[in-house]
Amino acid sequence: MTGSNSMESKMNVGSLLGKLLPYVLPYKWLLIATLTLTLVGSLMAQVNAVVLDKAVDAINTLLHRNGGFTWAEAARLLGIISIVLLGKEVLSALVTFAQRLFGENIRINVSRDMSLRVIDRILTFRMAYFSAEGNEAGKLQTRIDRGVMSLSNTVKNFFVDILPLFTSAVMALVLMFTANVYVGLVALAIVPLYFVITVWQGTRLKGWRRKVFGTHQTLNHGIMNILESIGVIKSFNREQLEADRQAALQLDSTEQQMATRKISFLFEGLKSFVEQIGTVLIIILTAYLVLTDYPGMTIGKIMYHVMLFSNVSAPIRQLHRIYDDLNDALIYAEGFFGILEADSEVESSGKHRPESTTGRFVISGVNFTYPNGTKALNDLSLTIEPGKVTALVGLSGAGKSTIVNLLDKFYTPDDGTITLDGVPLQEWDTQSLRDNIGLVLQKNHIFSGSIEDNIRYGRPSATTEEVYHAARQAYIYDQVMALPNGFNTDALQLSGGQQQRIAIARMFLKNPPIIFLDEPTASLDAIATEQIKNSIDAIKRGRTVIIISHNIGQIIDSDTIYVLDKGHVEQHGTPTEVYHQGGLYKDIFDAAARSMNADMIASTMNGKA
Repeated sequence: MTGSNSMESKMNVGSLLGKLLPYVLPYKWLLIATLTLTLVGSLMAQVNAVVLDKAVDAINTLLHRNGGFTWAEAARLLGIISIVLLGKEVLSALVTFAQRLFGENIRINVSRDMSLRVIDRILTFRMAYFSAEGNEAGKLQTRIDRGVMSLSNTVKNFFVDILPLFTSAVMALVLMFTANVYVGLVALAIVPLYFVITVWQGTRLKGWRRKVFGTHQTLNHGIMNILESIGVIKSFNREQLEADRQAALQLDSTEQQMATRKISFLFEGLKSFVEQIGTVLIIILTAYLVLTDYPGMTIGKIMYHVMLFSNVSAPIRQLHRIYDDLNDALIYAEGFFGILEADSEVESSGKHRPESTTGRFVISGVNFTYPNGTKALNDLSLTIEPGKVTALVGLSGAGKSTIVNLLDKFYTPDDGTITLDGVPLQEWDTQSLRDNIGLVLQKNHIFSGSIEDNIRYGRPSATTEEVYHAARQAYIYDQVMALPNGFNTDALQLSGGQQQRIAIARMFLKNPPIIFLDEPTASLDAIATEQIKNSIDAIKRGRTVIIISHNIGQIIDSDTIYVLDKGHVEQHGTPTEVYHQGGLYKDIFDAAARSMNADMIASTMNGKA
């Protein structure tokens, strides 16, 4: 994972909170209100212990008073106790409601801000980032989703949950020390043990959490692969193979989760035992002090100290949950902030923004290797003349699509130079460059949404009539209008060939001076191919066009052909010149003619004539 490994060694609680603080500060007034309510709630949490202390002593006094007591006195005492406790509960419910509401407001807003920030960041990354190992779509989604969820929960845990817990615990300890130093010391002695056990638990679980996180990434990526490849899986009857593969991953995940839970339950049992030891010691000590008539110690003080110790131990009892969440956040933060801090992955951009471009590309001595180590181009040199149609021809893997990727600044060459209109490509403003380029691929992405919105993606400011005109140019208008919902139809419901026409219509709407066509009619039928070819022929005029196609009919009328082999130019010239040179292009041309049964087609047509 890009950026993750570098962060693993330096990410700790302090640095994590420092990275989270900028997301919390915009909501400082909400935070202040939450903390104020926290203080009020912590004070109110001690009321029960104080009331119980006074109530027990008052009842004890009534019972042992000379002359006995009257039921009117008892009713008055119980009424006061009931009013105080019920009133406290009403106020406590209101305070807790407001405190939780404000805290959740902070968490939700921070979650939204983090999601938007990471999306904005990813959109600035160069293409090489997404093709690097560990940055597959499923794994990236897991890193983002788990990161946002875990980190926003950490904000809530630290700024909303921890402070109420520990404020209540500290206040309870202060009251215990004020009532009796010895009892306070016993309670205080239990707290460090709880912390030590919790930290020990976190250390033991850290490695397991990292394994669980890695397995979650693999599982998500595997499920996404199944969904994307469901047609292939079914056509080869490999459902059981994929099911077994996922079962093995799920089994591994189950074992890891069970190992994690086993360790957690052991430590939680140990902490519960330590808490009970503290309660027993408090009861024994306070009972002893009462029996020995220690000053200030009464029967009520036994219950008083037991309840206060519960106010100390109960918040600390929640520490393991918060500490677990915090350790999860440390692991997920590595991947999440690894994305946000991957400065080297940000797409570079120059400042050259001309008002117009002729479209003359010159590639000189370019070498390029993909992030996975595949060598794609080897000392490549060629020139794309402005206003001309240049075809890139070669066997699969020759480097044709790589050239288009480099010219569109999706990738940068390892060495060598690429210029457009005499200006090095790295000096061009990336947005300006791509505004001047129309790109149609063999497989174009269609967004979830209406057909009209998908076409308008080529120029968001286009009018409805302009969208319709582009659809006519791509010979898709009549088919769309025949649909029940017309241009409001979900574009994902269209066939592959129809989606290809939508992508071509999108390019027509953009109407750029430079056009890259990478197998633009690969998924279209013969009639549609002819229709689209006529439209493309019309839009080619006066523009710089680069076309990649295995269909000889798409490239035979090009102005120039470059024949590539293993990332290097083998031949170039006009189609006729290159064919008569012999070599690879002639082999490809002849093989294409034979595969189409060109002789039989010609005789059939002559026979009809």
